[in-house]
Amino acid sequence: MTNLSTMVSALKQNIARAVVGKNDVVELMLTALLCEGHVLIEDVPGVGKTTLASALARSLSCSFKRIQFTPDVTPSDITGFTMPSLSGEMQYKPGAIMSQIVLADEINRTSPKTQSALLEVMEEHQVTVDGVTYPLARPFMVLATQNPVDFVGTYPLPEAQMDRFFMRISIGYPSLQDEMAILDRYCSGNSPIQSIGAVCTAEDVIAMQQQVKTVYCAKEVRAYIASICAATRQTPALNLGASTRAAIALIRAAQANALLCGRDYVIPEDVQHLAPSVLCHRFVLSAEARMRGLSSEQVLSEILSTVRIPVRLK
Repeated sequence: MTNLSTMVSALKQNIARAVVGKNDVVELMLTALLCEGHVLIEDVPGVGKTTLASALARSLSCSFKRIQFTPDVTPSDITGFTMPSLSGEMQYKPGAIMSQIVLADEINRTSPKTQSALLEVMEEHQVTVDGVTYPLARPFMVLATQNPVDFVGTYPLPEAQMDRFFMRISIGYPSLQDEMAILDRYCSGNSPIQSIGAVCTAEDVIAMQQQVKTVYCAKEVRAYIASICAATRQTPALNLGASTRAAIALIRAAQANALLCGRDYVIPEDVQHLAPSVLCHRFVLSAEARMRGLSSEQVLSEILSTVRIPVRLK
């Protein structure tokens, strides 16, 4: 536990050298990392989405690639392709996804066909090209950024793609004090992101991921999570509620949050804290809910207020 706390603290401090005043967002990113999950960072341009993803990638001693998604990016650019070698045998040329940490920048600016090329790799951590499967090295994490879907030149991610993301986070604009601190750091002409070095190895990350799986989650808490997900499928405000994959992700996120709080067991507050980031991006609002101006977060908040909270953990 102490070793994990030390490594997490080192990662937070390292990322904070480039990302100012967003400790809650950084903690969510690290939670997803500990859970072997992928993160979708959705916000307006210019608030630091790419900086946040790059800061995490630079903090890990892992292979890293950035994919700048544009309308002309093809699926083979992502997964790779085969071509004849000099000997006449077919040879696999790895695509940009063949890395441990992948920054998928502005993922919703590419076509749905190219977006779907990420489905297998995000779920199975492998790529299949011409019938041959190529596994990816561990740890593997996709950090995707996207602008709001109502911006010009964007393609909404399909529901199946959204469900592959462990969580969705939003950075938001900085406070006045934080923005002044950012300007102070950049006024010298140097980019803080360039000063970030690795403070955690791939083996460290894998060890932390294994430790998350040992955190105890009582039957009552598991039933609480199942009840929340079932309620999302029954409310008329949602045409599409939480999947079973979402329920599993919520358990794992709660385990990671407990570990980051210094506990080896999950409590309902862990579930409530992580539920919006893990569940809301998977919802599809009904037409009536959209007409009423409801958001996914508001619907989930109402559900959480009605589902009975367990009081006995063992």
